[in-house]
Amino acid sequence: MMNAPVNVEQELTPVSIPKSKTQLDRKRYLWAISPALPAIGIGILAGYQFAPRPLKKIFALGGPIVLHIVIPTIDTIIGKDANNPTDEDIKLLEKDPYYSRLVKSFIPLQYAANVYACYLTSRKETSFLDKILLGISMGAVNGIAINTAHELSHKHDRIDHILSHLALVPTGYNHFRIEHPYGHHKRAATPEDPASSQMGETFYEFWPRTVIGSFKSAIEIETTRLKRKGKEFWSTENELLQGWGMSAAFHGSMIGLFGKGVIPYLAAQSFYGISLFEIINYIEHYGLKRQKDKNGKYERTMPEHSWNNNNIVTNLFLYQLQRHSDHHAYPTRPFQALRHFDEAPELPSGYASMLLPALIPPLWSKMMDKRVFDHYKGDLNKANIYPKRRAKLFKKFGVVDQSLQQTSVATETTE
Repeated sequence: MMNAPVNVEQELTPVSIPKSKTQLDRKRYLWAISPALPAIGIGILAGYQFAPRPLKKIFALGGPIVLHIVIPTIDTIIGKDANNPTDEDIKLLEKDPYYSRLVKSFIPLQYAANVYACYLTSRKETSFLDKILLGISMGAVNGIAINTAHELSHKHDRIDHILSHLALVPTGYNHFRIEHPYGHHKRAATPEDPASSQMGETFYEFWPRTVIGSFKSAIEIETTRLKRKGKEFWSTENELLQGWGMSAAFHGSMIGLFGKGVIPYLAAQSFYGISLFEIINYIEHYGLKRQKDKNGKYERTMPEHSWNNNNIVTNLFLYQLQRHSDHHAYPTRPFQALRHFDEAPELPSGYASMLLPALIPPLWSKMMDKRVFDHYKGDLNKANIYPKRRAKLFKKFGVVDQSLQQTSVATETTE
């Protein structure tokens, strides 16, 4: 009996070997660094509890030390990673439940850290100053928890939305779950967006504008959603009221369990956590603006409308939030599949290294204003500029303000 004919072309075709999980994502197991942050916080609290009195203040300030010194230092040493997953890799990464479990694992550790901190700050031997310092340290954990909530807020599953609220509960910033996906993502990099900072605007001017503006925006968004369903704002279906109720229950239970002595801690961690998150917001779109077409409609959000960075360590802690352009292009894309764009404007260093400069207006202006100017090739008319400093910035860079010319022409035409 003769052998069956051989298809030579088929035999010579290389077999596609599936990538291993670590080949698909070289940082696969390093992503555990982010949910490990509250565990580090627990370690800091334990250090404070058991350290000799002269060392207690160092542990009380452990959060800011890790955030502003340790992470930026390691970030600088380790450097950047601009590698992108292929289209096929993205599909596989998006289907892998491992990453979602990592994000969610942050939350129980976050609560364990906060309960432990409340216990420590309720003790008679804990001074008022130490309560504030411990609040700042845990505020670092709860501020980054807002980023955990951010990752979950873009999912379609209702359980993920509830978990997002849980991550926001300690800071009481639950309106973020509504405003960010339905407000900021619609208006990002425009003067109308309270969460997009303007060139020349200091963080201290941005903070009240974004906190108050985002709060109002969330109420408007949720009110509109409920009206479409024939519901009033004061409805049990109001997600804002649900989130605020969860936050009130948490803070009330901590005071009930540990006494009024925890109030300074709760206030400090909330203020610092919110401020930390808003510094990151301040950095992300500084001075960048989407342009309007002839009909007055803003162009779609593009890579050039967000500041990016590929520093590895900060990306590991923040679920690649620094690949912000891809996040705005594909809001529901999970962090492990986000890509780098060469055309996106790049920060001088990672977010962690930019936190302190953002708090020092002259230093921030020196680092970033020229970058905005260069990004728009010298045409500041395309930038998102803080109205109070518009004239000063145009004079500084020697650029003609076209809005003044248009106003002048309009006045002459009217006359």
